[in-house]
Amino acid sequence: MLIQAPAAVVVTVVLSSLAILVGIVDRSGRGPRALAGVWSRALLRIGRVGVRVDGLDHLPAGPAVYAANHGSALDIPIVFGHLPVDFRIIHKRSLRLLPILGQAMWAAGHIAIDRSHPFRARRSLATAAERIRNGMSVVVFPEGTRSPDTTVRRFKRGSFGLALDAGVPVVPVSIVGVKAIVPRGLLSLEPGTVDVRVHPPVPVEGRGPEEAEALAAEVRQIVSAGCVG
Repeated sequence: MLIQAPAAVVVTVVLSSLAILVGIVDRSGRGPRALAGVWSRALLRIGRVGVRVDGLDHLPAGPAVYAANHGSALDIPIVFGHLPVDFRIIHKRSLRLLPILGQAMWAAGHIAIDRSHPFRARRSLATAAERIRNGMSVVVFPEGTRSPDTTVRRFKRGSFGLALDAGVPVVPVSIVGVKAIVPRGLLSLEPGTVDVRVHPPVPVEGRGPEEAEALAAEVRQIVSAGCVG
Protein backbone atom coordinates (compact mmCIF):
# COMPACT_ATOMS: atom_id res chain seq x y z
CA MET A 1 0.00 0.00 0.00
CA LEU A 2 2.88 2.38 0.72
CA ILE A 3 4.04 1.95 -2.88
CA GLN A 4 0.52 2.74 -4.13
CA ALA A 5 -0.02 5.75 -1.85
CA PRO A 6 1.68 8.37 -4.10
CA ALA A 7 -0.55 7.41 -7.04
CA ALA A 8 -3.64 7.64 -4.81
CA VAL A 9 -2.58 11.11 -3.60
CA VAL A 10 -2.01 12.36 -7.16
CA VAL A 11 -5.40 11.04 -8.32
CA THR A 12 -7.10 12.64 -5.31
CA VAL A 13 -5.46 16.04 -5.77
CA VAL A 14 -6.07 16.20 -9.53
CA LEU A 15 -9.70 15.05 -9.50
CA SER A 16 -10.63 17.00 -6.35
CA SER A 17 -9.20 20.17 -7.87
CA LEU A 18 -11.16 19.54 -11.06
CA ALA A 19 -14.32 18.89 -9.00
CA ILE A 20 -13.90 22.28 -7.29
CA LEU A 21 -13.65 24.05 -10.64
CA VAL A 22 -16.61 22.15 -12.09
CA GLY A 23 -18.66 22.74 -8.94
CA ILE A 24 -18.20 26.49 -9.17
CA VAL A 25 -19.90 26.40 -12.58
CA ASP A 26 -22.29 23.50 -12.00
CA ARG A 27 -24.08 24.26 -8.74
CA SER A 28 -26.33 21.22 -9.17
CA GLY A 29 -23.40 19.11 -7.96
CA ARG A 30 -23.92 16.50 -10.67
CA GLY A 31 -20.57 17.21 -12.33
CA PRO A 32 -18.55 16.83 -9.11
CA ARG A 33 -20.59 13.69 -8.28
CA ALA A 34 -19.58 12.15 -11.62
CA LEU A 35 -15.94 13.03 -10.94
CA ALA A 36 -16.22 11.44 -7.49
CA GLY A 37 -17.17 8.22 -9.25
CA VAL A 38 -14.09 8.43 -11.48
CA TRP A 39 -11.90 9.19 -8.44
CA SER A 40 -13.35 6.28 -6.48
CA ARG A 41 -12.94 3.70 -9.21
CA ALA A 42 -9.37 4.89 -9.82
CA LEU A 43 -8.48 4.53 -6.13
CA LEU A 44 -9.98 1.07 -5.96
CA ARG A 45 -8.11 0.05 -9.13
CA ILE A 46 -4.84 1.35 -7.67
CA GLY A 47 -5.47 -0.71 -4.54
CA ARG A 48 -6.53 -3.73 -6.62
CA VAL A 49 -9.90 -3.82 -4.88
CA GLY A 50 -12.77 -5.34 -6.85
CA VAL A 51 -16.42 -4.60 -6.11
CA ARG A 52 -19.40 -6.84 -6.85
CA VAL A 53 -22.83 -5.23 -6.61
CA ASP A 54 -26.05 -7.17 -6.16
CA GLY A 55 -29.61 -5.88 -5.97
CA LEU A 56 -29.48 -2.87 -8.28
CA ASP A 57 -33.02 -3.79 -9.34
CA HIS A 58 -34.07 -2.63 -5.86
CA LEU A 59 -33.01 0.98 -6.51
CA PRO A 60 -36.10 3.22 -6.28
CA ALA A 61 -36.90 5.59 -9.13
CA GLY A 62 -37.06 8.64 -6.88
CA PRO A 63 -35.05 10.08 -4.00
CA ALA A 64 -34.20 7.91 -1.00
CA VAL A 65 -31.99 7.68 2.05
CA TYR A 66 -29.41 4.91 1.54
CA ALA A 67 -28.21 3.50 4.87
CA ALA A 68 -25.00 1.42 4.90
CA ASN A 69 -22.76 -0.17 7.51
CA HIS A 70 -19.39 1.45 8.02
CA GLY A 71 -16.27 -0.67 8.57
CA SER A 72 -13.55 1.41 6.92
CA ALA A 73 -12.74 4.66 5.12
CA LEU A 74 -12.72 2.43 2.03
CA ASP A 75 -16.54 2.45 2.21
CA ILE A 76 -16.54 5.97 0.75
CA PRO A 77 -14.95 5.14 -2.63
CA ILE A 78 -16.93 1.89 -2.71
CA VAL A 79 -20.31 3.65 -2.62
CA PHE A 80 -19.20 6.58 -4.78
CA GLY A 81 -17.72 4.30 -7.39
CA HIS A 82 -20.33 1.56 -7.52
CA LEU A 83 -23.71 2.84 -6.31
CA PRO A 84 -25.20 4.25 -9.56
CA VAL A 85 -27.26 6.97 -7.90
CA ASP A 86 -26.87 10.76 -7.93
CA PHE A 87 -26.52 11.09 -4.17
CA ARG A 88 -24.84 13.29 -1.61
CA ILE A 89 -23.43 12.21 1.73
CA ILE A 90 -24.01 13.61 5.20
CA HIS A 91 -20.67 14.12 6.92
CA LYS A 92 -18.98 15.73 9.91
CA ARG A 93 -18.32 19.42 9.32
CA SER A 94 -14.68 18.91 10.36
CA LEU A 95 -14.07 17.08 7.06
CA ARG A 96 -14.47 20.44 5.32
CA LEU A 97 -11.10 21.38 6.83
CA LEU A 98 -9.28 18.74 4.75
CA PRO A 99 -7.12 20.46 2.11
CA ILE A 100 -8.63 20.29 -1.39
CA LEU A 101 -10.85 17.29 -0.57
CA GLY A 102 -12.91 19.38 1.85
CA GLN A 103 -13.43 22.08 -0.76
CA ALA A 104 -14.41 19.42 -3.30
CA MET A 105 -17.07 18.14 -0.89
CA TRP A 106 -18.43 21.67 -0.58
CA ALA A 107 -18.45 22.11 -4.36
CA ALA A 108 -20.40 18.87 -4.80
CA GLY A 109 -23.08 19.97 -2.34
CA HIS A 110 -22.50 17.32 0.31
CA ILE A 111 -24.20 18.07 3.63
CA ALA A 112 -22.00 19.00 6.58
CA ILE A 113 -23.36 18.49 10.10
CA ASP A 114 -21.85 20.25 13.11
CA ARG A 115 -22.80 17.80 15.86
CA SER A 116 -21.13 19.93 18.54
CA HIS A 117 -23.88 22.55 18.06
CA PRO A 118 -27.35 20.92 18.25
CA PHE A 119 -29.16 23.94 16.78
CA ARG A 120 -26.85 24.06 13.74
CA ALA A 121 -27.15 20.28 13.34
CA ARG A 122 -30.96 20.44 13.35
CA ARG A 123 -30.90 23.30 10.86
CA SER A 124 -28.58 21.33 8.55
CA LEU A 125 -30.84 18.27 8.76
CA ALA A 126 -33.91 20.40 7.99
CA THR A 127 -32.11 21.76 4.92
CA ALA A 128 -31.19 18.21 3.92
CA ALA A 129 -34.81 17.06 4.25
CA GLU A 130 -35.92 19.89 1.98
CA ARG A 131 -33.31 18.96 -0.63
CA ILE A 132 -34.42 15.32 -0.47
CA ARG A 133 -38.05 16.35 -0.99
CA ASN A 134 -36.83 18.22 -4.06
CA GLY A 135 -35.33 15.05 -5.54
CA MET A 136 -31.88 14.55 -3.99
CA SER A 137 -30.85 11.18 -2.51
CA VAL A 138 -28.38 10.86 0.36
CA VAL A 139 -26.09 8.09 1.61
CA VAL A 140 -25.63 7.81 5.36
CA PHE A 141 -23.57 5.60 7.67
CA PRO A 142 -25.90 5.49 10.70
CA GLU A 143 -23.42 3.82 13.04
CA GLY A 144 -21.89 7.28 13.30
CA THR A 145 -18.31 5.98 13.23
CA ARG A 146 -16.37 3.09 11.73
CA SER A 147 -16.99 -0.26 13.38
CA PRO A 148 -13.77 -1.84 14.76
CA ASP A 149 -14.84 -5.30 13.55
CA THR A 150 -17.42 -6.89 11.28
CA THR A 151 -20.26 -6.28 13.75
CA VAL A 152 -22.89 -3.78 12.58
CA ARG A 153 -23.30 -1.43 15.52
CA ARG A 154 -26.50 0.28 16.63
CA PHE A 155 -27.90 2.70 14.04
CA LYS A 156 -28.47 6.21 15.34
CA ARG A 157 -31.95 7.58 14.74
CA GLY A 158 -31.05 10.96 13.16
CA SER A 159 -30.76 9.74 9.57
CA PHE A 160 -34.08 7.93 9.87
CA GLY A 161 -35.82 11.00 11.23
CA LEU A 162 -34.51 12.68 8.07
CA ALA A 163 -36.20 10.03 5.88
CA LEU A 164 -39.45 10.36 7.83
CA ASP A 165 -39.34 14.15 7.57
CA ALA A 166 -38.70 14.02 3.82
CA GLY A 167 -41.20 11.20 3.25
CA VAL A 168 -38.81 9.02 1.25
CA PRO A 169 -37.94 5.32 1.61
CA VAL A 170 -34.82 4.01 3.29
CA VAL A 171 -32.70 1.64 1.20
CA PRO A 172 -30.54 -0.69 3.33
CA VAL A 173 -27.08 -1.37 1.89
CA SER A 174 -24.70 -4.07 3.17
CA ILE A 175 -20.98 -3.61 2.46
CA VAL A 176 -19.37 -7.02 2.94
CA GLY A 177 -15.73 -8.05 3.12
CA VAL A 178 -14.02 -4.73 3.79
CA LYS A 179 -12.31 -5.86 7.00
CA ALA A 180 -10.58 -8.70 5.17
CA ILE A 181 -9.05 -6.14 2.78
CA VAL A 182 -8.12 -3.48 5.34
CA PRO A 183 -7.74 -5.42 8.62
CA ARG A 184 -5.76 -2.63 10.31
CA GLY A 185 -6.73 0.48 8.36
CA LEU A 186 -5.96 1.72 4.86
CA LEU A 187 -2.20 1.27 5.20
CA SER A 188 -2.81 -2.46 5.62
CA LEU A 189 -4.81 -2.71 2.38
CA GLU A 190 -4.58 -6.05 0.59
CA PRO A 191 -5.99 -6.91 -2.86
CA GLY A 192 -9.43 -8.47 -2.71
CA THR A 193 -13.11 -8.13 -3.54
CA VAL A 194 -15.93 -6.42 -1.65
CA ASP A 195 -19.61 -7.23 -2.06
CA VAL A 196 -22.26 -4.49 -2.00
CA ARG A 197 -25.79 -5.76 -1.43
CA VAL A 198 -28.67 -3.37 -2.08
CA HIS A 199 -31.85 -4.46 -0.30
CA PRO A 200 -35.48 -3.59 -1.11
CA PRO A 201 -36.52 -0.11 0.08
CA VAL A 202 -38.20 0.19 3.46
CA PRO A 203 -41.23 2.49 3.05
CA VAL A 204 -42.01 5.25 5.55
CA GLU A 205 -45.63 5.95 4.61
CA GLY A 206 -47.83 6.06 7.68
CA ARG A 207 -44.93 6.39 10.11
CA GLY A 208 -44.50 9.41 12.34
CA PRO A 209 -41.29 11.03 13.62
CA GLU A 210 -41.64 9.12 16.90
CA GLU A 211 -40.89 5.91 14.96
CA ALA A 212 -37.35 6.93 13.91
CA GLU A 213 -35.77 4.61 16.52
CA ALA A 214 -37.86 1.61 15.42
CA LEU A 215 -37.10 2.35 11.76
CA ALA A 216 -33.37 2.53 12.55
CA ALA A 217 -33.51 -0.86 14.29
CA GLU A 218 -35.45 -2.41 11.39
CA VAL A 219 -32.98 -1.18 8.79
CA ARG A 220 -29.99 -2.21 10.92
CA GLN A 221 -31.35 -5.74 11.13
CA ILE A 222 -31.61 -5.93 7.32
CA VAL A 223 -28.11 -4.52 6.80
CA SER A 224 -26.62 -6.83 9.43
CA ALA A 225 -28.31 -9.94 7.97
CA GLY A 226 -26.98 -8.95 4.55
CA CYS A 227 -23.42 -8.93 5.89
CA VAL A 228 -23.61 -12.62 6.75
CA GLY A 229 -22.50 -15.18 4.18
